[in-house]
Amino acid sequence: MKDVSITINGQQVTARVEPRLTLLDFVRDVAGLKGTHAGCEHGVCGACTILVDGAAVRSCLMLAVQADGMAMTTIEGVGGSHERSGELNIIQDAFCETHGLQCGYCTPGMVLAAEALLAKNPAPSEEDVRDAISGNICRCTGYVQIVEAIMLAADRLGSRNDSGLDDPAVGATGKTE
Repeated sequence: MKDVSITINGQQVTARVEPRLTLLDFVRDVAGLKGTHAGCEHGVCGACTILVDGAAVRSCLMLAVQADGMAMTTIEGVGGSHERSGELNIIQDAFCETHGLQCGYCTPGMVLAAEALLAKNPAPSEEDVRDAISGNICRCTGYVQIVEAIMLAADRLGSRNDSGLDDPAVGATGKTE
């Protein structure tokens, strides 16, 4: 057993775990955050995508012990907090507006892949978007609406006077980290 301490959505989560425990299982079973989905458990579907130190990572391929001391964001950490709790962020809102989700199973992974992309590249081309989500499988939408959603979010983030993308304290969502 090994002690692991990971910051998840701004909250420290510490537990004694088996060294073989995946980060996906840590998030779902130890931290109790069920928004990160288990799909293939082989790293090919992207349903388990989370952000680890800002990078999109398939949590089924990473062990919890490898994430010790790191900061993670799950789908529960995206959107409003405190007095704005429950509000959608710009990316989530764009997914709703463009019908970029249907069954919703892939949506958390897609949203987090979009978060990572737009934090790195606030004005992506359609090819950049397709590349960023290429590791995420969606069996419902055919990807057209997902690409439209991410392009719409990029446009909205780019047109905001207060998007703060030049400020390292503000993420792709336009909120202070």
